Amino acid sequence: MKTKYIVFGSILLALIGLGVFLISQKEEPVPEPEAVTEEPYASQASLGTSVEGRDIASYTFGNGEEHLVFVGTIHGGYEWNTALLSYELIDYLTATPSAVPENVKVTVIPVLNPDGLQKIVGSEGRFDAVNAPAVGQTYAGRFNANEVDLNRNFDCNWAPTSTWRSQTVSAGANAFSEPEALAFKQFTEKEEPDVVVFFHSQGDGVYSSACNNGVLPETQTAMNVYSQGSGYPARGLFDAYPITGDAEGWLATIGIPALTVELSTHEVIEWQKNKAGVEALIEYYSDNATSL
Repeated sequence: MKTKYIVFGSILLALIGLGVFLISQKEEPVPEPEAVTEEPYASQASLGTSVEGRDIASYTFGNGEEHLVFVGTIHGGYEWNTALLSYELIDYLTATPSAVPENVKVTVIPVLNPDGLQKIVGSEGRFDAVNAPAVGQTYAGRFNANEVDLNRNFDCNWAPTSTWRSQTVSAGANAFSEPEALAFKQFTEKEEPDVVVFFHSQGDGVYSSACNNGVLPETQTAMNVYSQGSGYPARGLFDAYPITGDAEGWLATIGIPALTVELSTHEVIEWQKNKAGVEALIEYYSDNATSL
């Protein structure tokens, strides 16, 4: 994998790239008002801030009714490669507005746990992807600044403690006690997306979601679409060990399909596979907009 650096000024770089894109659009001849059509666009917003006050940024492309959301780095520095994948997706959608059909909107939330990511960043505000893989094998950065596992802080059979592998982890004082989880809850309830995809590592597959009432039919379909497009195996429900309070399960309780895409290791982003999976999912929701 080519060496990459995440700089916490990357949002600025993304904005610069966005500015170049918007400027290039302004250089186009302006049509008469009656000839104007809505084109996919990119906009940045903030969901809120983390425990330590870091921004939780989102990037939205297009303005259609079918809304797809992609989320990276809920586990912070432990899954730093999901941030790289998310920023790669942002770069691609910024450079390729035609990838978002007019009836679709795509939002990317690259870092849901900025404090956890910061834990593996050095004093210069960056980390080296060549040296980071060793970090990916430890607890480093998995939890937020309150040492809570954010993917145990949602309202699906929530309990004060949960499990991660063979470890007991804190799930917070109550469901949505953590500002990062609460910010995502408020965003989701406002936007009511048609599907949410979480990037994780290192399970090498696409997983469906459920809480207590089984897998939503649309979730099963979306999992298969992403699997077929990307080439990742469709794994079904995660059952390696019991967990409570996961974001995907909570989404199932409010009727929103949610997928977990697990990269094959803690070091790779598998861009071409995930680009194909994202494109397949966008195409599916675009083609089936009227029936969903």
